[in-house]
Amino acid sequence: MGKLQPLIDEPVKQFIEKQRMFFVATAPLDPNGLVNLSPKGLDSIRILAPDTIAYLDLTGSGIETIAHVKENGRLIIMFCAFEGPPKILRLHGRGRVVEANDPGFASLIAHFNPIDGMRAIIIMKIQRISDSCGMAVPLLKFEKDRHQLLAWARHKGPEGLKQYRAEKNATSLDGLSGLAP
Repeated sequence: MGKLQPLIDEPVKQFIEKQRMFFVATAPLDPNGLVNLSPKGLDSIRILAPDTIAYLDLTGSGIETIAHVKENGRLIIMFCAFEGPPKILRLHGRGRVVEANDPGFASLIAHFNPIDGMRAIIIMKIQRISDSCGMAVPLLKFEKDRHQLLAWARHKGPEGLKQYRAEKNATSLDGLSGLAP
């Protein structure tokens, strides 16, 4: 069954790198606020160190993850094995948001292949790594990545994305601060 570990070792690294999808969960401090859970895909996650992981945050209709991480830093990333042996892996930690105009963005983006529509990089300092069986997670066969978001972002262009983010990504559903103008 499940085990705990403090750092990403080689087996955990290999498991993460094989996954085509992961989930990110956050919550505001307000007990009446909305908890957020977002699926992520594409080639958007990198292991920076045994205790640090980062992913590209892509433009979307909401800004919950960024708003919650800016407010309180709490973050969990979960991977599920949809192919191969059953396994669920959770990374608990403290996140920070690095926007394109922030110092350090250029050195961080060098770890990634840029993706059209990226709006920030979320970095998480890992505090706890746990795995569990995942025996109830269905087996699914990967067909291909979806590219509609990338096409949409290319069609919008830099100015269109800037305007969209100003309209849709300034505040969260709970009124927390999102992307800087």
